[in-house]
Amino acid sequence: QVQLVESGGGLVQPGRSLRLSCAASGSIFSIYAMGWYRQAPGKQRELVAAITSGGSTNYADSVKGRFTISRDNAKNTVYLQMNSLKPEDTAVYYCDADVEVQAMFTPRRDYWGQGTQVTVSS
Repeated sequence: QVQLVESGGGLVQPGRSLRLSCAASGSIFSIYAMGWYRQAPGKQRELVAAITSGGSTNYADSVKGRFTISRDNAKNTVYLQMNSLKPEDTAVYYCDADVEVQAMFTPRRDYWGQGTQVTVSS
């Protein structure tokens, strides 16, 4: 019913920037919070940043001041601008959205993208 497609990952040198995008599509009635998570090899998935439909944001301490989350509600898209990247930012980044679909008696729930690899290395 709902698909999330991430883009923008890749290989980048330390100190450089990347911008991730995640577009939601399908039978969407409303999208509430959206967020980015990441999972490095051998580690648990962790929240990187989240944004409400009203634009309130929160960030993991490790990315505060370097990453910025934003969204375009008209396009059902969330972005993650990542600056001053560090090798420890290397991970698969996943998009998450809390979505209510256009179907009766279907409770809103979280949907996930397939993930995009970000590798920070010289």
